Order: sequence, then C-alpha cells, then structure tokens
Amino acid sequence: MKGYIHVYTGNGKGKTTAAFGIALRAAGAGKKIFIAQFVKGKIYSEVGALDKFLPQIKLVQYGRGCFIVREPVNDDIEAARRGLAETGKIINEGNYDMVILDEACIALYYNLFSTDELIDILKKKNEECEIIITGRYAPQELIDYADLVTEMKEVKHYYSSGVKAREGIEY
Repeated sequence: MKGYIHVYTGNGKGKTTAAFGIALRAAGAGKKIFIAQFVKGKIYSEVGALDKFLPQIKLVQYGRGCFIVREPVNDDIEAARRGLAETGKIINEGNYDMVILDEACIALYYNLFSTDELIDILKKKNEECEIIITGRYAPQELIDYADLVTEMKEVKHYYSSGVKAREGIEY
C-alpha cells in the first residue's frame, strides 16, 4: 500500500492528538509505528500510555523540554538535528509502516533544521511508509509537498478564561 504524507498544522488544539489517533488506528491494524517528538522532552500522558499499552509504537523525544517561550540554544538545535537524522534513516529503511514527526513544524519555525532538509528526507522515504508531520506554522513549501494538509483552527478555548492545562486532557 502506498504511503502518503500528512501535515496537521494551525493554531487550534488537536494536531498531536489527531496524529496519535491515527497511530492508534494503525496499531490496531497490526502496523508498526515510530513517533519522533521534536521540541518536547517532558513525559506527557500519551507517552506513558504508549509505554504501558502499545509496545508496537516506539516514541523518541528529541527535545530538552518546551522552549516555546524562549529562543532555542545550541543544545536544542543539536537535539532536533540528531532527531531529524535518526528519523530520516527510519523513514528510508522501511522498518516502520508509519512515522510521525510531532512538532516538526515548530522545529522548522525555530530554525532547528530547514524545510529543505526535511523535504529531502521525505523525497527518500520508503514508498509504503505513511508520514504525519504536526505543528503550528507549517511552511508553504511543506504544505505544497504534502499529500494531505489539515489546518486546526481555534474557534474558542477555555485557556482564554484562565483554565490551566489538565493532566490527561492537554498533557
């Protein structure tokens, strides 16, 4: 089966959640999944769930925490570049049916690696591998290259009224 390239972007909630939902569906169909999380380095609830219940989904974090409110430092750049290199090999080798590059668009936005570098990896992907790329600020070049693009648009969010992130819902 031919694999396609998806991009989930936009300012609304649900990009990572959608990608994880497809991973769950793929796991249910017996597929093998690799998830690379860029920028993220915290143990979110979904990481615990995968470890506990879904051993056919491997997740590796290539972040040192969440630096959304600050500029990246060299260690952030090195972690993301190492992740891109490792994920590129995984995409090319064909040992996984699906590869998710969670928050790769944020890594692009912060110039941790370039859009050209990411697209070069996508051009060399194993034909059957399904690729899902998430994160705000997807560059136009990536949108043009992808087969499927979904924009999550925030219409209303309870964060605006002061509700903090809740375990099991937002993290």
